[in-house]
Amino acid sequence: MGPVVVLVLGLSCLLLFSIWRQNSGRRKLPPGPTPFPIIGNTLQIDIKDITKSLTKISIFNICPMFSKVYGPVFTLYLGMQPTVVLHGYEAVKEALIDHGEEFSGRGRFPLAEKANRGLGIIFSNGHTWREMRCFSLMTLRNLGMGKRSIEERVQEEARCLVEELRKTKGCAPCNVICSIVFQNRFDYKDQNFLNMMKKFNDNVKIASSPWIQIYNLFPDLIDYLPGSHKTLLKNFDDINSYILKKINDHEESLDVNNPRDLIDCFLIKKKQENHKEPSEFTNEGLTILATNLFGAETETTSTTLRYSLLLLLKHPQVTAKVKEEIDHVIGRHRSPCMQDRSQMPYTDAVLHEIQRYIDLVPMNVPHAVTRDIKFRDYIIPKGTTILTSLTSVLHDPKEFPNPDKFDPGHFLDESGNFKKSNYFMPFSAGKRICAGEGLARMELFLFLTTILQNFNLKSLVDPQDLDTTPVLNGFASLPPAYKLCFIPV
Repeated sequence: MGPVVVLVLGLSCLLLFSIWRQNSGRRKLPPGPTPFPIIGNTLQIDIKDITKSLTKISIFNICPMFSKVYGPVFTLYLGMQPTVVLHGYEAVKEALIDHGEEFSGRGRFPLAEKANRGLGIIFSNGHTWREMRCFSLMTLRNLGMGKRSIEERVQEEARCLVEELRKTKGCAPCNVICSIVFQNRFDYKDQNFLNMMKKFNDNVKIASSPWIQIYNLFPDLIDYLPGSHKTLLKNFDDINSYILKKINDHEESLDVNNPRDLIDCFLIKKKQENHKEPSEFTNEGLTILATNLFGAETETTSTTLRYSLLLLLKHPQVTAKVKEEIDHVIGRHRSPCMQDRSQMPYTDAVLHEIQRYIDLVPMNVPHAVTRDIKFRDYIIPKGTTILTSLTSVLHDPKEFPNPDKFDPGHFLDESGNFKKSNYFMPFSAGKRICAGEGLARMELFLFLTTILQNFNLKSLVDPQDLDTTPVLNGFASLPPAYKLCFIPV
C-alpha cells in the first residue's frame, strides 16, 4: 500500500470520526452554528480573515450575534472540540456562582497545559488546583499580616516607582510580586531580572500570535512541527531554571520559625508533608506556582496601570477630580494607604470604571465542567470547555448606561457616594476568581494615587486625539501605544 493511499485513508478516517463525534455530541449540547468537519466553526468566526479572527478574538465580536440567534447559552466547535459559550450576566452568574463547583474546572488550553504539566494554580485541576489555591490564598493573607505587610511592600514600591519616573520608566508591579515570592525586590537595572521579564513579555506576544491559536486547535499535529511554540516552551524552561535556583538558595538558608516569603512558606509546608505520598508540595510544583504568580500578576497589573494612565490622560477633568480628592484626604506629606480608599468615593469609582471599561480579559480564561450537568435544560458533559463572556457583563447597557463610554458615574449614586455593582467581574467570579484580586486592587489604588500625588500627567498630543480603543491581542485587551510626560508637582 503506497504512502498516498495511507494518507488518504487516514484523512478519511479522521473526517468520518470528526463528523461522528460532532453529531453525537451536538444532541446533548446547547444549540449553535453547524460546524464543519475537523475545523469546526473556525471559518464562521471570521470567514474573510481567519488570522484576524484567531489573533483578535472575533469570538468576542460574534458573541452578541450568536446569542441573538441561539440565546445566552450556545455551542461553538473550535477545531473538533465543543465549547459552550455563556453570554450575559444571568448566564455567567448562574454558572460561575450558583453552580460554582460544577463550573470550577480549567478549560482546555493545550500549550499552557504542556508548559505547566498540570501543576501550579492557573492551569491545574482537581486536587492539585485546590491545594495550590488554598496555599496561595492563605500565604498571601498571612504575609499581609506579617512584620512587613503586603501593603507596606506596595507602598515602598510605589515610592520607588515615583523616583524612577523622575528619571525613566519603571516596572513596579513586577517588583511587588518579587518581594512577596523572593523576599527582596530587584533593582530596575538588574540584568538577570530584566532577562526573566523579557522572556515573560516575549511569551505573552507569542501566546497571542495566530500560530499559537492554531496550535491550541490542533496540538497533536503541530507538536511535531517547528514554530514559535517551541520558543515559548524554551522560555518557560529558562524561567523555571531561574526560579529553581532561587528555591535552592532558599532551602540552604531556610528558618522554619521565621518564613521570609512565599517560597519559605512552601518549603515549610513541603517539610511538613514529607511523609505524604504523593504530595503536591514539591520543588517542581513550587517552580510552576511561582511562574504562574509572576506571569499573571505582572502582566495584568502592568497592563491595567498603562491603560489607567492613558484614560487619565484622555479625560483630564476626571484626573483633576481625583487629584482634588487626593489633596483633600491624603495631602502631600504622607504616602497613600488603603484606609484612605473608603474616604475617596470618586477615586474608587474611577478605578472601578477603568477596569470595567478596559475589559482586560473579554472571554475570561477557559473554564470546564467538573461533572455532567444539566444547565438550562441542556446536558453539558464532564470536561466540556466553557467560555464566559465577561464583556457581556461589564458592558451590559441595562447596568451601565452608554457602556462604551468611560464614565465614573457608573459607580456613583446621586449623592456622589460609591455604588457597588454585581456586574463588576473583571477578575471573573466564583471558585476560579483571580487569587490575586486583593493584591491587584491594592496595587492599582496605591500606585495611581501615589503617581497623581507627585505628578501632573501631560499628553504629547491633544487629549481629544488620544485613541483609547483596546487592541484585542490574543485573549487580552491591551491599550494602544501612547506617550506621556510626568511633570513633578
